[in-house]
Amino acid sequence: MTSAKRIITILGTLFCALATGFFMHHFMQSPGAEPGEAVQVASVGNVQDVIPLAEQAVATPELIDDIPLEAIELTAGVPVPPSAAPHPELLPDTPIILAALDDQPITELPLEEPAPSFSCEISLSAQPSAAAMVNLAVTAPCLANERFTVHHNGMMFAMATGDDGQAAFSVPALNSAAVFIVTFASGDSAVATAEVGTMEYYDRAVVQWSGSEGLQVHALEYGADYQDDGHVWAGAAHDMARAARGEGGFVIRLGEADLFNPQLAEVYTFPSGTALEEGQVNLTLEAEVTKANCGKDIEAQSLQKSGNNQMQARELLLAMPDCDAVGDFLVLINAFDDLNIARN
Repeated sequence: MTSAKRIITILGTLFCALATGFFMHHFMQSPGAEPGEAVQVASVGNVQDVIPLAEQAVATPELIDDIPLEAIELTAGVPVPPSAAPHPELLPDTPIILAALDDQPITELPLEEPAPSFSCEISLSAQPSAAAMVNLAVTAPCLANERFTVHHNGMMFAMATGDDGQAAFSVPALNSAAVFIVTFASGDSAVATAEVGTMEYYDRAVVQWSGSEGLQVHALEYGADYQDDGHVWAGAAHDMARAARGEGGFVIRLGEADLFNPQLAEVYTFPSGTALEEGQVNLTLEAEVTKANCGKDIEAQSLQKSGNNQMQARELLLAMPDCDAVGDFLVLINAFDDLNIARN
């Protein structure tokens, strides 16, 4: 590679010498000289010596390595863009300072976000109402369509939540400081209390039992007979507004008969403390003979509460007639005490 470069350098030098001689011979004549007249050329050098040296270099390339190369300078021009070419944008005089927020050390790791889930908490609310009634509301989101039992001062009945896990109903209070408890088969339960200030003005008679329905409380108010206006029972129950006005009593049925292992209760309420008339109310308990209970014994319990007096309870055992008596009624006259109403 080095020998080839030296050969090219020598040939280039030879070419330059020949060109210079040619130029001097043809173009550097004096103005008054005639063509063909010799002109003196100074310092041309021994051109004739270059040719034999070149021929010797071609013939013997190994000799080129001994030729010294001195004062060789490589130069490169700086490219200058044309005037029409875009020039780079100049940086502003004010230096740009890159800033970053100071890193704060992490002293506490963030807590893991809890996974969403349905609330399964069971709640029970109790709100006093007219005629010493209490409005109950059960909320059990994870227990939709589930049977539950309501307990209140010795009274028990069974109901069920709806598709939304809720149930709302009214219960006659049996105590001024009323405590209500609901329990589910799963063991879940809830408690609620209510202050019933009007309890002292009402008398109540309760009958409760397990199994199919068939027991009824009948009240004959102020000497009324069956089917009279004063005959109050499930077929003519009236409502609590009648009792709130002091005009007479009403009957309410508690529980759901179509549940598995139903527990039912029926309550008669009379406004003895605000009655508009004085007189007597005769109370009886009747059991209808049906195909479901004929020929069987019915176990029941009666509860009676007069104002703020002590609750009275009786255990009842009803021996139902044979099935040929379906449609008849069995009457118990000693299940409750009659009410003596004095005008206030």
